[in-house]
Formats: sequence, C-alpha cells, structure tokens
Amino acid sequence: MRVAGAGGYSATFVTLQTLGLMPLAVSAAPKLQLAPGAGKGIKVVVLGAGIAGLVSAYEMGKAGFQCTVLEARDRPGGRVWTVRGGDIVDSIGEARQIASFAGGNYFNAGAARIPSIHKTILGYCKDLGIALEVEINSSRSTLLVNDRDFGGKPVEQRQAINDTRGHVSELLAKCVTRGALDQELNGEDRERMLGFLRAYGDLTSGLVYEGSERAGFARQPRAGFDAGELRPPLDLHTLLDARFWNAMLFEEGLDYQATMFQPVGGMDRIPYAFAKKLGRVVQYGSPVKEIRKTANGVRVIYSQRRDDKAIEADYCICALPAPILHSIPNDFAPRIRRAVAATVYADNYKIAWESKRFWETDFNIYGGISWLSSGPVGLVWYPSGGLFSETGVVLSGYGPEGTTEFGSLPAMEAKLNASRAAVGRLHSGYDQHLRNPIYVSWGKIPYNQGSWVRGFSHPDGNEGDYYDGPYREFIEPDDRIYFVGDHCSHINAWMEGAVLSAHRALEMMGERVRAEGRARAAN
Repeated sequence: MRVAGAGGYSATFVTLQTLGLMPLAVSAAPKLQLAPGAGKGIKVVVLGAGIAGLVSAYEMGKAGFQCTVLEARDRPGGRVWTVRGGDIVDSIGEARQIASFAGGNYFNAGAARIPSIHKTILGYCKDLGIALEVEINSSRSTLLVNDRDFGGKPVEQRQAINDTRGHVSELLAKCVTRGALDQELNGEDRERMLGFLRAYGDLTSGLVYEGSERAGFARQPRAGFDAGELRPPLDLHTLLDARFWNAMLFEEGLDYQATMFQPVGGMDRIPYAFAKKLGRVVQYGSPVKEIRKTANGVRVIYSQRRDDKAIEADYCICALPAPILHSIPNDFAPRIRRAVAATVYADNYKIAWESKRFWETDFNIYGGISWLSSGPVGLVWYPSGGLFSETGVVLSGYGPEGTTEFGSLPAMEAKLNASRAAVGRLHSGYDQHLRNPIYVSWGKIPYNQGSWVRGFSHPDGNEGDYYDGPYREFIEPDDRIYFVGDHCSHINAWMEGAVLSAHRALEMMGERVRAEGRARAAN
C-alpha cells in the first residue's frame, strides 16, 4: 500500500513481480533493466557486431553509455548472414565465390529460423518493426530415403510417421489385451488405453493396423464413386531397418517445434535493423588486433583502412568467438586464456542452389526438410519464403565437416557434386534444374572460423562438456572486460542465447557502475 501511494500502479506491479507475488506470464519476453542516464560519461568499446554485440550497444545507448562497436567485416550480423545476388563469399583456402541469385532470392548462410519460444529476439523484431513470416521447419510432404530399403525409393514422411505409429499402436494393443501390462494398468485403464491406441494408431475395431488416410493415398479420391485407394502400409521390419526415426522425430525437439519464424526477405533484416538504429556507433572494416587492460579500463588496437588505431574505454564488451580471440594478443587473466584455448567450435557447412520450384509444383512440398539416411549429404531443406514464385533457393547439405564423409571429399567441386546428387536421390532427374551454387563452410569463414561451440579440449586430448569447463570462465568478467555471445548462454547456436548473454553482462556491468558511483559519492 505504501508503494502504491508513493509510485502508483506501475511501481506496485513491479514490486509484486519482484516479490514473486505476481509472476511474469510465461509468454512475456524478459526486459533488460538499465535506467536511462545510468551510463552517462562512461565509454564502452564493443568488439564484434554480431547479435550479442549489437544488442549490447543498442541497450547501452538507451541508457546513456558512449559506445563504439568495432566490426571486422563490412556488414553487421556475424553468423546472421544472408547471401544475395552479387554478394561475395570468401573462405580460407577456397576460391572466391560470387552469388548469382536472381533478384528476391536469398540464402541464409547462418541463422535461419526463430523458435516461437525465443521471446527475447522476437520482442526485438517487434520493437524494430521487422516483418516476420512462418518458417516451415517440417512438412509431412517431405521425403525420407535409405538406399538399402524400399528399393531405394523415397518415402513421404506422412507415410513413414503414420505407418510407424500404427504398427507400434497395434503392438502395444496386443500387449494390453494379452495381459502383459496388468501390473501397470487396472481394468478401466486398459479400456482407456485401448481406446487411445485405436485413435492414436488409427487401428481397426479389432485393434489391427491396416493402413490409414493419414499416411496418404496411392490414388487420390475424386468425384462420383471414386473414393481413391489407400497406400498399403509399409512393413514394420523395413521401417525399423531404415532407421528413419531421428528424421521423423526432428520436429519434436523443443527448439524446432512449430510455430517457427523468419524475417521476410532474409535473416539479416535483424542485424541491419539494429545497425540502422546505432548508425555511426558501428565502425565497419575494423578488425581487432590487440586487447589490453589499463589502470581504469581497456585499450583496444584495431585496423581501419590499413591504418592502426587505438581506442580507450572504461569497459569492454567482447562478442568475438573463441577461435578469433585465440589469435589476438591480449592480457586476459590466465583462466580466460585457458578457456579460449580449450574451446572447440563446430565446423558446420551449408550448400545452396537456385532452381525452379519443382519441389512445390511436382512434389507438393512447401518448406520443411527431406532426409537421407546414407551418403555424404544428409538433408535437403526447402525454402519457406516466396512460396508459389517461379524460382527459389534450396539447401542441399547442412552439417559438420571435420572427419565426416562429406568432409573427406577432396575439393569444393566434389562437395557440390555430392550436394547435387542428394537432390537427385530424393527427386530423380530434378537435380538438372540446380544452378548457381554457394558453399559456406563456417570453419573457413574469416572472423568466425567455426559455427558454434561444440565442446572443449581436455589436456589429455579428449573432448569434454563445455559447460563444465570454459563456459564457467566466460560468464564471469575479466576485470572490466565482459564476454557475450551464444557461447555465454545455455542456448548455444541460437540468437536468443546471444541476446540473453548480452542482457546478463549488461546487468552485471550496470551494477558495477552503480556501485562505483555510490563509492565516489560517499567519498
């Protein structure tokens, strides 16, 4: 009552939330609390204009901090990178590529989808006016193929999923009716379970799976007396042998469940929106060459237009990935140096092709992913944007390189051939429509040299759980240097993790600024 009298409704509402008496709704996006003017007179240098660096500068700017963002590339976004016609792709040890996509077509070389549960990044999209559309992460029209089974012919996911569900339901129904689960189920439970299995597996009244409309038709129903013809069920033994279950369950992963989103026109709409707000705060073409501590802050040496420059600041927000930090001279604390040296990044790749949209016109596939159980390329990912247009960009190949079968291919040409062949295995003869390929291997991309954290290297040479090692060091500041990025969160490889790590670091830095301000005032 006293809070209400002094501050009104808003103050009361915040106080009740803080005390846990009025918890935030699950759907609400967490907000960073930096008071306006809290950063007055304080300089901060932000290293890297990826999502974590951009969010840090954006929020600090609103609180009055004087920020400078140093970005090595001539674009914002880091791994949030959209390739369009005319864009250049440079890779370490590979020939330069120039994208030849038609106007309106694009390839999200890095981040490509936003789960609906990632409320913070979605909140920024709303705040910045970024138009979003549904990203179709899964479709029952997509295909599964294993060379050993079903004559090597692709199977629609709707058939594989529903036939598997039907067979498993029939098996479980047999267990129930034969009393195998009597210790677990009483009489009423058994009847309810059998009712559930009839519905879940689309079983007959005799609890047998004989096929289902859910699995699709061998001949579609038509008008008059033509009721169509159901597909005969796929054999359970062969389904098990084909090992399709990882692909069939992909959409069940928490971060992959519908509904997912993407910005209209390309994922880089997000970093460019931040960059527009920041304006000249972001200095492009400014790779960091040295990071040093000073008595009251930090000093960063960087290159700009071939000239070496220096900037001094009270604080540093470091959003650079560990492989890049490892090559930059610094005087980090020994624990941070060890963490940087031990962190191991994945080297995932993507290959994109431009094509007429045969997957839509001839295969009824609108977005989603088809999966291949054998061969060097494991998936084909269809675009969610520009549906029903003439051409689009399809992904054929996404995964780690390293010691994989794909990574062992001798050169880019062989990798592109394998990518083309994967489309041909799923859509026989249609690989001839593919053109204008772009290959992005994140382990070879300058200023990244990795896709996301995979683990950490023990002194004995084995790889361990990153969260039990370097992570514990990165989430604590090194004096006035704070580390941010998805690798500083438990949502690794997602923009949401990058954003939340920035919020946490800024809250810690803000508290230090307030404490130092109180100490000065007391003196």
